[in-house]
Parts: sequence; C-alpha cells; structure tokens
Amino acid sequence: MRELFEDVAANGALDPQEAVRQTSRAPQRKRFYKSAAVEDTEGGFTIVLDGKSVRTPTGQPLAAPTRAIAQAIVEEWNAQGEFIDPMSMPLTRLANSVIAGVIGNVDAVRADVAKYFESDLLFYRAAHPEALIAREGEHWDPVLFWAADELGARFVLAEGIVHVRQPETAVAAATAALPDDPWLIAALHIVTAITGSALLALALSRGARTADEVWAAAHVDEDWNIAQWGADAEVMARRNVRLRDFRAAAFVLATQDATVPRS
Repeated sequence: MRELFEDVAANGALDPQEAVRQTSRAPQRKRFYKSAAVEDTEGGFTIVLDGKSVRTPTGQPLAAPTRAIAQAIVEEWNAQGEFIDPMSMPLTRLANSVIAGVIGNVDAVRADVAKYFESDLLFYRAAHPEALIAREGEHWDPVLFWAADELGARFVLAEGIVHVRQPETAVAAATAALPDDPWLIAALHIVTAITGSALLALALSRGARTADEVWAAAHVDEDWNIAQWGADAEVMARRNVRLRDFRAAAFVLATQDATVPRS
C-alpha cells in the first residue's frame, strides 16, 4: 500500500501538475480491499481498509483532522474499480502531502505561497482589447479591493508582463493573513499553484470569494482565448485535472476554519 502514492508524496510535493507527472509514471495496483471506512482515533480520523489502517508513503497512518475530510477520502477509496487510480483521489494525495511534507514545515510552505504576493496574477492586466480589460477588472478588482479593505494590503497594478515591485507593507499584510494550520496552508498552496494567485487563494480561504468565482477569475484570459479561437482537447484535459485538485483543496478550506490569521 505504501508505494502506491510514494512518488506523489516524495518531498511533500504539493504542486498538482507535478503530482500528475509523477503519478502517471507509477503502475496502477489492483484493488485489494472490499471497503474503506473512518475510525475515530486520538490523532484525528483515520482511514481504514477492511478494518486495517492505511499508511502513508512515510509510514504514518492516513488520517484527517475532521470527519468530513476523512469521509471524503473514504469515498475516494470506495469509488475505485478493479484498479486503484491515484489521479482520481486528490484528497488522498493531499493528505499524503500534508502528513509527509507540510506538518513540521508550515513556515516553508507559507513562504512559498507568500512569494506570489510579489507577482500575483491579478497585478498584470491586458493592454487590449477593451472587452478583455473589462473582464479582468470585473473578476479581479473585487479581490484587490477586499485585500485593501480587510487586510490592509494595497498592491500596485501593471499593464503587460513587465515586473512591478510591490510595496513591502502590502506583501507583509497579506502574508500575515496566511494560516498556520498544515491542512489549510497545504490546500491554500494548491489553489495558489493552480490559479497563479495567492490573493485568489486567500480570498477563497477567508470566504470572500466562492470556489466558482475563484476558478472563473483564474481563467479569465484562457476563457477569452477559448472564446476567440476554440478549445484544444489536450489543454482542456489538463484543465480538468487541475479542476479536480482545485475542488479537493477548496473542499478542505471550506470544512476548516481558515479565518484566523497567524498569531
């Protein structure tokens, strides 16, 4: 069981696209259990297969901090067919990453997310056409206004892709709002990596934007191009994989209290 997700959990990998590449290299294992279930333990809610605890690639019990998350992981295991497909189990992969690589390394993960506050997707606007400029503003400006009003983080916008230096006070204010909880920061990291925006991820974690609003905001430019030129099948397949990981991370954020800033 341990080797099934070993490549994905190696070094605590949180990047969903890297997880896709790593998992695609691993051969699928045949399903060896009848059913999965949740078992209450002192350390949380443990996932068991036919009554036996599942182990992560690093040897710890596969567990979740809430029953809701644990039950969702169980549903991933129970939904498997003849072969176990790790790509269809984003919450299990997220749990392995948290247990193997985030617990004990929260500050490093927070720092990785915080880097995006210096070059966030929302800072760089199209120069033309007017319709795209308006659409970016419609989806992105409310998040920037929220960051300014609620976090005291006032960022600078730029046209095009030339880097603009952000005020240190804005970066510090947004960074201070990042959670300390390993599960929350791991989920927030995944949303950030998928969307290219730590501000969108933070707004989602604080309930300022819904998951659908964040997903739409992250794909304004891509959706614009699709509307103009049509969708590429390969691009859409990769997007669907990202959406699955995004939904898993958003679920974790929704079932945990992400509103308490770093003390």
